[in-house]
Amino acid sequence: MAQMMISVPDSLEDWAKQRVAEGDFVNTSAYVRDLMQRDLDAAAGLAWLQAEVAKGFASGIDPRPVHQIFADIRAKHLPRNA
Repeated sequence: MAQMMISVPDSLEDWAKQRVAEGDFVNTSAYVRDLMQRDLDAAAGLAWLQAEVAKGFASGIDPRPVHQIFADIRAKHLPRNA
């Protein structure tokens, strides 16, 4: 495992120590790893969403009225008695 040395203001160090004291993390390194992993996950989620939006724009405009689009989706995905 790689090691990093970071500098943070005293207020952030206090916050990290408080989070450890609350029992959610075994030490400040675990807390920082968790934050970094959450950021990585969020970035991956955002990249996926941006790709999906780009696909939507590239697909063009559906000529059907909105109420027909929703009716077609319901007919395709919902049980007949719903």
